Amino acid sequence: MRRMRVLAAMSGGVDSAVAAARAADAGHEVTGVHLALSANPQSYRSGARGCCTLEDARDARRAADVIGIPFYVWDLAERFHQDVVSDFVAEYARGRTPNPCLRCNEKIKFAAVLDRAVALGFDAVCTGHHARLVDGALHRSPDRGKDQSYVLAVLTGGQLARALFPLGDSTKDQVRAEAAARGLAVADKPDSHDVCFIPDGDTRSFLARALGAAPGPIVDTGGAVVGRHDGAYGFTVGQRKGLRVGTPAPDGKPRYVLDIEPVSGTVTIGPAEELDVMRIVAERPVWTGRPAPAGPVECQVQLRAHGDVHPAVAEPGGGELRISLARPARGVATGQAAVLYDGDRVLGSATISAATGGPLARPARRGPAA
Repeated sequence: MRRMRVLAAMSGGVDSAVAAARAADAGHEVTGVHLALSANPQSYRSGARGCCTLEDARDARRAADVIGIPFYVWDLAERFHQDVVSDFVAEYARGRTPNPCLRCNEKIKFAAVLDRAVALGFDAVCTGHHARLVDGALHRSPDRGKDQSYVLAVLTGGQLARALFPLGDSTKDQVRAEAAARGLAVADKPDSHDVCFIPDGDTRSFLARALGAAPGPIVDTGGAVVGRHDGAYGFTVGQRKGLRVGTPAPDGKPRYVLDIEPVSGTVTIGPAEELDVMRIVAERPVWTGRPAPAGPVECQVQLRAHGDVHPAVAEPGGGELRISLARPARGVATGQAAVLYDGDRVLGSATISAATGGPLARPARRGPAA
């Protein structure tokens, strides 16, 4: 491997610290950078659960000192707010379900950061993602529980050509053991969870503050009003608990959120089998390190981060993907990514814009995933 100038994105967690250390061990000229993503870091999650706090910046700096590499902090708060936070709110207002980690990879780490890195003369950006690059193609990590290929599947072949994922062949346990052996204080730091820019982890309250109260009806599949709510953004497709419906279903079975209609604010609930989806339309396809196929492709599709994988046939056309599933999927939400795989290899991804059931197609699902 040729020696490169590498910019290591260091979040303050164990993965990015070990990734930077491995890049340095490989003989590359490594510089660490921590991304300041909030104009007021204390407004983001505190403690060891986020990736945007003052504590995380200090942890990243200490790790860089141990590794022996230069370290800087880049202020990307305005760009992050525009491309990730505002997008998150706007998508929920449209009745869709964004994935902020996926959007951060697409717009921040491998767009804003990579563009600046290349302008400064760096050859590649290194991150602590659990995914593998094999001959320029993105593959799953061997640690399926930590695999992050799903949230990287929005990257283009050009972006992947300038990416390094040094943890690709390692499990999380191996990474923590190596961090401890290297004397990195973050070896036992808990992983981040939830959405980093929501301080208390309460997404419903965060959206209520951003979007305001928006009362609307809760209806059953026959259109009868069975309850009221303060904001459709507080519900998720597939949700069973917290529906605030006092009247039980006639058959006594549990009811689930089936659909969220953002214009009228109508939340539709019904039986579990009504969640079944067989056909998906997805927009803005990205082919990850391969040309767009000329016709239908047999593949496996993953419809949410760490979700199940479904055998499928995907057919591109008209700037969209039309995906037919071999078996029903449940809780499919517009705004989420449909990521196509050939075994462990990522073929591409697109954003779900509609989902319907079997031969008697139902209206498109437009609510958040469970």
